[in-house]
Amino acid sequence: MANRDALRAFQSRLASRLQAARTSDVSAAWLAVEAGEGKYLFPLGHAGEIFPWTPPEPVPYTAPWFLGVANLRGGLYGVVQLATFATGEAPVAATPSVEGMRAQSRLVALNELLEVNCALLIDRLVGLRGVEAFVDSQAPATDAPPWLGHAYIDAAGEQWQEINLQALSQQTRFLSIGA
Repeated sequence: MANRDALRAFQSRLASRLQAARTSDVSAAWLAVEAGEGKYLFPLGHAGEIFPWTPPEPVPYTAPWFLGVANLRGGLYGVVQLATFATGEAPVAATPSVEGMRAQSRLVALNELLEVNCALLIDRLVGLRGVEAFVDSQAPATDAPPWLGHAYIDAAGEQWQEINLQALSQQTRFLSIGA
């Protein structure tokens, strides 16, 4: 019970900080998340509401990265496993031990202005980041997908990949969930 209370408090603080960042001159520009082995940055203007892990209802004959649909606060959202979509690697099979590790997992909905009812499964929320949190950046490779933004390096030497959720939401591969 204490873990749930702490989790709710963290989510409340993060939601408050996200709202404050959108309405003030706070320097935070991204929501930092981890998915699989990757560290990603979502522009705050593209990210929507953050939901606790809700197992989606599977949809047959879909791509391996499309986990199914979930009812999130009364809305029907497609759930995409970000790590699988971004890397192209096979998804981890849903076993009881994997489901048990979902305690820190979240579903980050795309902003409703993008007009795509989709939520990305991430393994962990890290928090808000601004450009001052990074010491270097690299432009995406010329052959990189158009939804990949700059890669940023933090003081610890960790690489964070920016994902343009607006560009992602318009990609044919992302919109074509059929297997």
